[in-house]
Amino acid sequence: MSPSPVTVVTGGSRGIGAAICLRLAADGHDVAVGYVRDALAAEAVAEGVRAAEVRCVTVAVDTSVEADVDRLFDVVEERLGPVTGLVNNAGVTGRLGKLVDADSADLRRVVDVNLLGTLLCSRRAARDMTARGTGVIVNVSSAAATLGAPGEYVHYAATKAAVDALTVGLAKELGPDGVRVNAVAPGVIDTEIHAAMGDPDRAKRAAATIPLRRAGQADEIAAAVAWLMSAEASYATGAVLRVSGGR
Repeated sequence: MSPSPVTVVTGGSRGIGAAICLRLAADGHDVAVGYVRDALAAEAVAEGVRAAEVRCVTVAVDTSVEADVDRLFDVVEERLGPVTGLVNNAGVTGRLGKLVDADSADLRRVVDVNLLGTLLCSRRAARDMTARGTGVIVNVSSAAATLGAPGEYVHYAATKAAVDALTVGLAKELGPDGVRVNAVAPGVIDTEIHAAMGDPDRAKRAAATIPLRRAGQADEIAAAVAWLMSAEASYATGAVLRVSGGR
């Protein structure tokens, strides 16, 4: 019997990340829940993961800090075994508004977490996975990467467009080493992120602009991630799978 896959999920304590952790656990993955500050929320997710009779660890990590990323992977390898999968889900939007009104510190944080953090985690995963000749990376992008998000968060959209480029390039770079790299690009998903960015009713209001006439659910994004992580997607690499209700 082959060992269970060991998958790191950054930003796993809430919203889409939490749903991904629970779905992967249901699929038999041992899961590492990366979180930045809310240890209680991360442990609540971990309890749900363990209820699926798989192993789980929680690790505090700021993905934009190289030492934190290395510690994350080191702890997971020590406690769960070699990392076979990575979901780069950690991300921030900053406050809603036009770029001309954006605070420079917010711009830097969005770039640091969404792009630099994804690069650092991907680099560490690539080093570990290529040495073993197998592995899967799934990046959580956004439909904003192609829509631009004018008047809301063009800075966030720009970082997600960079994540799409990273996905395509890294897939080509790591394919010969047996490592697949894909992305899921959610549309408007009904999570607490909208309240955090200052517009708690945004998902409900956006429904009229979405062809399916509703916001998505975190579980629907988790299902797409789980497929890309699975053997059923064994010939998929360099793909950006849009899950946006047609938007």
